[in-house]
Order: sequence, then structure tokens, then C-alpha cells
Amino acid sequence: MLEKKIIVLDADEIQCRELCAMLERDKYQAIPMQLLPDLGKCIEESACLAVFIDIDTVLIDNRTIRDLTLKYPEVYFFCISKHPYNPELKDAICYHIYACLNKPVDPDELFYWLRSIDQND
Repeated sequence: MLEKKIIVLDADEIQCRELCAMLERDKYQAIPMQLLPDLGKCIEESACLAVFIDIDTVLIDNRTIRDLTLKYPEVYFFCISKHPYNPELKDAICYHIYACLNKPVDPDELFYWLRSIDQND
């Protein structure tokens, strides 16, 4: 069975590595990233299942999220934030993001969402 690849986009390198380690303790191969401009190329090269974007550390807007989800419809996009409400990304979160997780990330919630993706495929 091929490993399921997941990109973690977080400008905070320590946080990024912690989430990657959590994913790798399960059956996932995590790819850490710090820069948004590299995301599209990485998605194409890795044939990833999902992308987790820390919207507290990565400057991203509704249009960018929409464009990514339309260009890569086979990829599930998640947001991670310590803020329960992100009005500047309301449209993207409503229509283009699979789920938004609170920080610190709860492993049970994280793997619940990943299992639901597995069941959808």
C-alpha cells in the first residue's frame, strides 16, 4: 500500500514539525512546508491526499484558497487556527475548506477527519 502523503504548511517550523510527527506516528507521510508559493508544485510532485494550512502563520486569502481547491479537486484542504472565527476567510472556509481544526490540534479530531477522507475514497 502506498503511503498517504499530507502537506503541512506552517510558517512556524517547530509547530510544523510537531504536526508532521503526529501524522507520521499514524500511517501518513508528512511533508513540512513553510512557504505558500511552493505549495502548488509540492502538491503536483507528491500526489498528496490532504493539505493542512496554519492560517495563523501563513498569510493566505479567500481567492488563493479557492484557486487551490479548484486546481486540485482531489486534495482535501484543512485550516488550523487558534481563533474559532476567521471572518477574513469566511467564504473559503464555508465553500472550499474540508474542515477547520483548532490549535492545539487534537489527535483524535485530526485522525477522525483523515479516516473520513479514507472512507470517502
